[in-house]
Amino acid sequence: MIRVGVIGYGYWGPRLARNFHDLEDCELTLISDQRPDALRRAKQAYPQAQGTTNALDVIASPHVDAVAVVTPVWTHFELAKAALEHGKHVFVEKPFTSTVAQAKELIDLADRKHLQVMVDHTFLFTGAVKKIRELIQEGSLGQLYYYDSTRVNLGLFQHDVNVIWDLAPHDLAIMDHLIQQKPEFVTASGQAHFNGLEDLAYITVYFGNQIIAHINVNWLSPVKVRTTLIGGEKKMLVWNDLEADEKIKVYDKGVAITKREGVYDLLVSYRSGDMWAPKLEQTEALAAETRHFCECICNNQRPINDGLAGLRVVEILEAADKSLKDRGRPVAL
Repeated sequence: MIRVGVIGYGYWGPRLARNFHDLEDCELTLISDQRPDALRRAKQAYPQAQGTTNALDVIASPHVDAVAVVTPVWTHFELAKAALEHGKHVFVEKPFTSTVAQAKELIDLADRKHLQVMVDHTFLFTGAVKKIRELIQEGSLGQLYYYDSTRVNLGLFQHDVNVIWDLAPHDLAIMDHLIQQKPEFVTASGQAHFNGLEDLAYITVYFGNQIIAHINVNWLSPVKVRTTLIGGEKKMLVWNDLEADEKIKVYDKGVAITKREGVYDLLVSYRSGDMWAPKLEQTEALAAETRHFCECICNNQRPINDGLAGLRVVEILEAADKSLKDRGRPVAL
């Protein structure tokens, strides 16, 4: 039985608490939040769990084996570090940390103490991402050409991070999980219109083998869009996460190039075949993720979204910030 304490009971904390509580091999023992009204709600939902306004009570408790840190990103490092120093496994909301240096320190500390670190990249556990990864690995799309993602909506404006740190971690984690290559360069451009923090941004990530990724994030869109296009040599794919039924559509479309002698003898032919929508696994992603976390603790296995996965996302976020401040200058990774 893994005993879990949750630090932070705002927007995401209650969802994590519910999923940890519902696991057979898990016991929700402690919940921490600085707001008394949040603790009252937690107590009503989970009478068996103790409540406290002091996060250190969770971290130092002998009745906690693992700590879930569900707080603003600028608090992640200190809370996760304290939990690891007290011998607790750690589950950290995305993004992992505020800097690359902090992420590396937490990974090193966890390794020295033989503890598990999981970063909350929930989308990796959705049926859609699992299916896309399966299609890529079995070669259905062929050699990848591009990854193009749009994640836009009206709000919610954050007071401590810009739109890149708020929305892009989702897409960067998915991209890292699917492409599985180390990116070479990052460029980013954006603009801040209200509080000095960028509210829309465009990130481009360059890989080897002529693979390019582009991510559009925006707090100022009149409509909500969650769409990803992935183009390959054999097939192309569209993932619309707002679709109720056919979230993924695979298109048998492509381009074939025939070269002949002479500069103007390049022949381009276009292939347009069928479209099909694969059946997706229907499970709650957060339930699968929390189960994976507990299984990794019990079996001493690295999570697929471990500290290194979190580090790779933070590396791109940090590089994008540098590029953003320098009008889109390419930043090497």
